[in-house]
Amino acid sequence: MSQFDHLTRDYRQHGLGGRVGFGERPALLIVDFIKAYTTPGSPLYAAPGVPDAVYASQPVLNAARAAAIPVIYTTVAYATDGRDGGIFVQKVPALRQLTHNSPLIEIVDELRPQPDELVIEKKYASAFFGTHLAATLTASRVDTLIMVGCSTSGCIRASAVDGMQHGFRVIVPRECVGDRAPEPHLANLFDIDSKYGDVVAVDEVLAYLNHRSR
Repeated sequence: MSQFDHLTRDYRQHGLGGRVGFGERPALLIVDFIKAYTTPGSPLYAAPGVPDAVYASQPVLNAARAAAIPVIYTTVAYATDGRDGGIFVQKVPALRQLTHNSPLIEIVDELRPQPDELVIEKKYASAFFGTHLAATLTASRVDTLIMVGCSTSGCIRASAVDGMQHGFRVIVPRECVGDRAPEPHLANLFDIDSKYGDVVAVDEVLAYLNHRSR
């Protein structure tokens, strides 16, 4: 994110961009890594950003499982008429493709959930809005939310904001989130890192998780 270096310095001088760091009880949240974003021909197909992020997230998932931390997925699904999507499906009509009987709502094969891993269905951008995610994390005494998924400018940013507002330390490995275009992707990574969580290299996340599994 070198094009934002001058802004980073300015933000830090004005009291933005502090570090929240890793806590003691992490969970991995995999946001909307579903086939809709990785399948050519899908109206939501977002290559190369999302497929690249899926690939980069595989070691993180493996490390999370080795460390025996909670792993939670989200997907998006609507009724066939889209009425449970409210204004969101009016604003983004392509979301109407994500019906309960569509293979596009399935988690990508590369990150397929294990039987004991929770998959939460959501209707809106944030993984927290209208779901039991916050209560589930709180019940498990989670304090750190490692977040991978898509899209950076939509569901990742919204979930990062809500995660912070629910009191979790939000950690986003930059290689593990993706978007349709680089400009909104980079701008929203900068914004998340400035205000809502820590955007870090995936190697930093892997080092943290690998240390926990020893």
